[in-house]
Amino acid sequence: MKYYPGINVLLISTVLAGCTAKSEDKQQVETQALPVIQLTNQNTTLDHDYASTLEAVQNVEIRARVAGYLDKILVDEGQAVRKGQLLFQLNAAEYQVEVAKAQASLESATAQAKSADVELGRVKLLVDKNVISPSELKLAKAKLDAAHAAIDEAKAARANAQLRVSLATIKAPFDGVINRLPFKRGSLIEEGALLTTVSDIREMYAYFNVSEKEYLAFIKKRRDPNKPNTREVDLLLADDSHYPHEGKIETTETIFEGNSGTIAFRARFPNPDRLLRHGATGKIRLTTDVADALLVPQKAVFEVQDKNFVYVVDANNKVKTRSFIPKSRVDQFYIVQSGLRPGERVVYEGIQNIKDGMTIVPKPLPADSLRALYASVQ
Repeated sequence: MKYYPGINVLLISTVLAGCTAKSEDKQQVETQALPVIQLTNQNTTLDHDYASTLEAVQNVEIRARVAGYLDKILVDEGQAVRKGQLLFQLNAAEYQVEVAKAQASLESATAQAKSADVELGRVKLLVDKNVISPSELKLAKAKLDAAHAAIDEAKAARANAQLRVSLATIKAPFDGVINRLPFKRGSLIEEGALLTTVSDIREMYAYFNVSEKEYLAFIKKRRDPNKPNTREVDLLLADDSHYPHEGKIETTETIFEGNSGTIAFRARFPNPDRLLRHGATGKIRLTTDVADALLVPQKAVFEVQDKNFVYVVDANNKVKTRSFIPKSRVDQFYIVQSGLRPGERVVYEGIQNIKDGMTIVPKPLPADSLRALYASVQ
């Protein structure tokens, strides 16, 4: 085997150059400049979101109270209507025939009553002359009473027939919006058939469930004489956009649901633009004030096996991982429950490029940036 001194020298030079480059790169990484934030206590608010269903303050089913063919549909789906406005017209011909029959029966009963009255006068005259026995007078009076009863029955039958004619005309019970129309003109409608629903959506109810702990906190706050009895809440729509009008919690149910341990709250929202509709969904947001909360930016936090960590910068500018327990999250911050203290410095950005024990050049965030950062949670 031959020995080549030149090649060995070249290999040694290459290895030394590579080591020198790695050392320089390592030194460059260890001394990189990174933004650092000093933890402070801040006043903030906590937002709690609850799934909610929206219902109109009035939502009434419009059903046919008599059977018949649907002659007219005078409204369309989504149309606003006024109280008393005509919605549907059923064919009332057969009910008008019943009215005519009832009227004829009434006239017949009236005629029979007149006849019975005349007969009573004749019998009374004969009884007074002792031509017939007094029992005939009692019989004549009974016949007159029966005729009067027949008149009352005929009047009731006529009123019922007239009512059925009026029920063939269906009007709006209040101001609202027409919903789906399942039948078309000419359809045979059975008694009790659902023609549509009318919703009064000038105001809306939002129902949402809260835990027993949150319920007790709300009740205690509501009974505090120094605080208002109503609590304003926000509504997030299905697309997570913010509904522009605030609502107020009005009442709660009286029974907790056994499976979930929650109770339903009801909030009322104005709906001047008719944006909210019956049956829609959203999220109710309750806001709670928190004083002197220790905030950590979410950008400074990383997770390992479901635990939260930050890089804390010590007095020698060395970084060390520190786990902490968050109490909750608000916007882009965590509220610290334990593990961190006010005044400590944590790496704000670039945590993916460092590791435990590295030395960095801390770049404290400017005061204006800090104020802007914390202003987002005020």
